[in-house]
Amino acid sequence: MREFIYKALIITIIGIIVFEFTIGKRIDPIVKNLNTLTDEQERKGLLNKLRKEMRKGLEKEYILKKDDRVLILKFFNKLKSEINSVEID
Repeated sequence: MREFIYKALIITIIGIIVFEFTIGKRIDPIVKNLNTLTDEQERKGLLNKLRKEMRKGLEKEYILKKDDRVLILKFFNKLKSEINSVEID
């Protein structure tokens, strides 16, 4: 019985160590990001940063590159043609 307890304890410790060095390393950044979003000061900081970036974008003559503008225009035109083709019952 004593051997079983020792083996179970050793396997458990090895399992915890393996978990921490494999899956635990991938979970830590996710937990850190979630903690940042739950902190009120961090949220206010993120909002201020977003506002600052939006102001910088508004100061530019063009926000998007020419290729992006053309792509978005084609997409909107396609959406408009599909919406216009719908028959209402």
